[in-house]
Amino acid sequence: MNRHAPIDHDPTLFDPLPARSISVIIACGFDEAYAFARQPENFPRWAAGFASSLHQEGPAWVAKTPQGEARVLFSPPNPYGILDHWVALPRQPEIYIPLRMIANGSGTLAVFTLFRQPGMDDAAFERDAALVEKDLRALKTLLEGLKA
Repeated sequence: MNRHAPIDHDPTLFDPLPARSISVIIACGFDEAYAFARQPENFPRWAAGFASSLHQEGPAWVAKTPQGEARVLFSPPNPYGILDHWVALPRQPEIYIPLRMIANGSGTLAVFTLFRQPGMDDAAFERDAALVEKDLRALKTLLEGLKA
């Protein structure tokens, strides 16, 4: 029996998006880092590449983004550090954004998975990655400043 036989790939059933994980180590304990980052009200304080303002409308949030107004749903508070969110811009497919806070010794590892959206060229993907890196550095600076 061959336990390492390849799994058949049917591109009509499975069409993955290219992805890049971007991370930063934060000198702030997991509980404190997650408690701050999980609050949608705090996103504009560190995620300027995402939204300049954010307010709640029912179960969703409305964000003012560089691409226009977006509706955002956040994953509910949880003990696992999951900060996933879904962004819907007008006349565009919803974008899934996985974001994790992971305990790392006495600090926290923040990991953002950036999916390259269909039709996105290399330059746009690199711009998005640079914005994510800048936002994660801002989160690091903000959380480490709260400890000071």
